[in-house]
Amino acid sequence: MNTAGNSNRDLDEPISFAQRCVIGLLRLLLPPHLDNEKAADYLRINIGPSNEAIEWAAVRPDSLINETEVSPYEVHPSPTRSTIFNAGSTSRINVAHFMADLITDDEIWSKWKGQMPVIYNKGH
Repeated sequence: MNTAGNSNRDLDEPISFAQRCVIGLLRLLLPPHLDNEKAADYLRINIGPSNEAIEWAAVRPDSLINETEVSPYEVHPSPTRSTIFNAGSTSRINVAHFMADLITDDEIWSKWKGQMPVIYNKGH
């Protein structure tokens, strides 16, 4: 699991100048954010999307919330909104549900392996 605040540099995701500034501050002030970026970069660059020995996906939820039941959610290759100035929300249970589907559903795994999908609760 990663964060929607970490860009997938393979996709050239558009980020506003203001958001770049805030992300730069987060790198300096919040070490886990930089760790998330480095971990994703290691997977993207060193392992790659089609390594014979290691398959991976880095799930990027937006603002995490607590819910007691799985609800409808959407998964996208890139953020569909600003993670800083217009964040969506994702319940932890939906992230867990999607990650379990990645493990147990070959079709879902084939779609997202070697990628960094972003997950949002529907309507958030």
